[in-house]
Amino acid sequence: MMEMKGVARVLVTDKAKEVIGLLRAKHGDLMFHQSGGCCDGSSPMCFPKDEFIVGPADVWLGEIDGCDFYIAKDQFEAWKHTELTIDVVPGRGASFSLEIPLGVRFVTKSKLFCLREDEKLVETRAGDKI
Repeated sequence: MMEMKGVARVLVTDKAKEVIGLLRAKHGDLMFHQSGGCCDGSSPMCFPKDEFIVGPADVWLGEIDGCDFYIAKDQFEAWKHTELTIDVVPGRGASFSLEIPLGVRFVTKSKLFCLREDEKLVETRAGDKI
């Protein structure tokens, strides 16, 4: 978990860390992108590192279990006051994320930052790590 002035924008559950460990053992280094697509709604998608092209329209939110985590800039604007927690649930998702063959899928749980937390966040720029 990457901390930014004491407040992380993205967290991960222990259950999700277990799945990340299985995927890392099979696929090597990984990365995540918070989808804003239609199939599974807003699902976090896991890819082998460098197989998903990140560009200036993406914002780096932090790391979960050693994996970079990105979100589309326009989606970040809607969620910038929200803490994201990545979890895993049983069931097959309708995406290209690496966990799907395991019969589980990553999900994003969210909560709004309180004012005190929100004041401690660092602003981001397109395509930059914060």
